[in-house]
Amino acid sequence: MTSITTTASATAKSSPKFGRAFFENLWRSSGIQGVAFLVVGAILAGVGPSIAASPDSIAAFYTANSTRLLIATPILALGVLNLVWFMQSIRVALAEVGLDGWGAAATAASAMMGATLFLLIAVQGVLAYAIAGTGANALTSGLNALLAAGFVLSSFPRAMFVMAPSFGFWRAGYISNVQFVVAVGLVILGVLGGTTWIAGTIWAPDAAFSRIVLPVLEVVWVVWISRVVSRVPSTSTGF
Repeated sequence: MTSITTTASATAKSSPKFGRAFFENLWRSSGIQGVAFLVVGAILAGVGPSIAASPDSIAAFYTANSTRLLIATPILALGVLNLVWFMQSIRVALAEVGLDGWGAAATAASAMMGATLFLLIAVQGVLAYAIAGTGANALTSGLNALLAAGFVLSSFPRAMFVMAPSFGFWRAGYISNVQFVVAVGLVILGVLGGTTWIAGTIWAPDAAFSRIVLPVLEVVWVVWISRVVSRVPSTSTGF
């Protein structure tokens, strides 16, 4: 009995509650956390005015909704930050299976995507905090158009954000051929999302495909790939 108690005590000491496994699991779950922040932030922010709206109506939107936009700003920023953290956990997981080349591509994609989305979130915050309501309606309209255009261009790093882990985990055998084909389809849609410049159609920068359909598909992918990452065994001591 004494030896069993001693062994159990030694095991508890060698496996602390907040050890490597705890923090690695926390990082690997940051994709789900990011999705939660982004969904809440997007609901709070709502759908902004279209590029074609009049400068007066655009200014009125940011003035009337400034409080909830300012609340949404840090929530959206936390969502993007968690996605960047998530991609670093993916890089570590890919390194575990000898495919750190795809891990490096994932890091590059997350850095570019994070920088672009943080800038757009900052522009939205500035519009709600300091510009809307000042009478500078032309400037407000211009920055609103910049938000739409910037989000369209962010489709390219977002597509790479999907591509790198999907290719890496497929090469490692954690994704089936069918799942890989679906992921490639999403990558193609992501690249096409950067071409949505036809005004007055579904292929406009402020139309449903760019604003809603593609982001929703990418959020679903993050949830799915989080399950894939959780299956990769780890021997890393970096956490």
